[in-house]
Amino acid sequence: MEKQHTIAREGSFSGIGLHTGNLTTLTFKPAAANTGITFIRKDLPDKPAIQAEIDNVVDVSRGTTIGVNGVKVHTVEHVLAAIAGLAIDNLDIEVDANETPVGDGSSLPFLDTLKEAGIVEQDAEREYIKISQPVYYKADDVTLSVLPADELRLTMTIAYDHMAVGTQYASYTITPETFENEIAPARTFCFLREVKTLQEQGLIKGGSLENAVVIGDESILNEDLRFPDEFVRHKLLDLLGDMYLLGKPVKGHVIGVKSGHAMHVHFSRQIKRQLQNGHTKPRTNGTRSAMRRQPSALDVNMIMKVLPHRFPFLLVDRIVSFTPFERVLGYKNVTVNEPYFQGHWPTMPVMPGVLIIETMAQVSSVLIFSDDGEARDPGKVAIFLGIDRAKFRRTVVPGDQLEVEAEMIHLRRNACKVHAIARVDGVVACEATMMFGLMDSSNPDQETLKNPGKDQ
Repeated sequence: MEKQHTIAREGSFSGIGLHTGNLTTLTFKPAAANTGITFIRKDLPDKPAIQAEIDNVVDVSRGTTIGVNGVKVHTVEHVLAAIAGLAIDNLDIEVDANETPVGDGSSLPFLDTLKEAGIVEQDAEREYIKISQPVYYKADDVTLSVLPADELRLTMTIAYDHMAVGTQYASYTITPETFENEIAPARTFCFLREVKTLQEQGLIKGGSLENAVVIGDESILNEDLRFPDEFVRHKLLDLLGDMYLLGKPVKGHVIGVKSGHAMHVHFSRQIKRQLQNGHTKPRTNGTRSAMRRQPSALDVNMIMKVLPHRFPFLLVDRIVSFTPFERVLGYKNVTVNEPYFQGHWPTMPVMPGVLIIETMAQVSSVLIFSDDGEARDPGKVAIFLGIDRAKFRRTVVPGDQLEVEAEMIHLRRNACKVHAIARVDGVVACEATMMFGLMDSSNPDQETLKNPGKDQ
């Protein structure tokens, strides 16, 4: 059984912030088991604390910023990478300004400080985020995915139209030794042509050749590189730090292509949503009735029991909240491997609107079933009869997770009406009112199709 870890005693490191240019002292302090990583702004009244969690990310402009109630700490990713790389679970981190020090642009200063403070075992079991199903994210030419694995492995490919960088690839299983020797020394980098723009945006006020690799129009301005592929190794460093905002170490193989902080955060949030699928409460609308009892959940085996669809037309991955005849919440993970992407805009994959509607209909049709998988009237199935007031509000692309919430509006013996909303990242992608006929699965009643609203 693996144990959690913290440090034996305090350790401090001082320097300027990369983006703010503020002089900062960062102090690591031991923390109790199961408390996680907490940043504390000791320069402010009452010393407000910010938990290092993905939900607290407030900005990803050339770095990862976390904040709560307007209190922020900028550029936390290099610090978190060192903590993750050394397998430390619990720390209080005091900062006396609004940004962590940049040091030499890598994680080495923080790694050295933590090692000098001593790493000690705690009397609590270490918990992991174990990836059991692949998770995919895609935005333009950026892709991120995580596959099941028994350890954490990071793989990254970058590609820049510059002779000094070009295409680079790196892949490492993350252990304290590998992180210290192969990843922690890799420094942050930028292109000289970007410097003016970044400065106009109020960024890199503390940047210099002492804490970043600067790539000129034809060559690298620094004297040398620490690794021939230092650029892609630093991308792995950033990815490790950003993903530690999930709150626990991951066991899985993470594969990235051309990713950055914003994508890391979106991807980590997608992982978190998938992990919470079985525990997430459905969204509620103040104008609608609340659930009257604890909702159930359906796994894929139960879904295939209540729905007749099969691959490639079964578009529901999980029903996470289900109150029969009232409300249902389900998820569809949209991946690059969907068969329709081979022919539907293959150079710019977008989920067909008709399949978004079909996903909403499949989730909605679950409403006629009870907890044991039986229909309201045994032997009945829901047949999609009509749609009203359908509106598409945003595209759905590979990497998105489609969240579908449906509520029963009207239910009769042989027909029902449902209102459904599909969301991506909390933003409405599609909504519609749908009508279903309830038919005998062994002997379809054609009259129901002709008069779905008529009681018989």
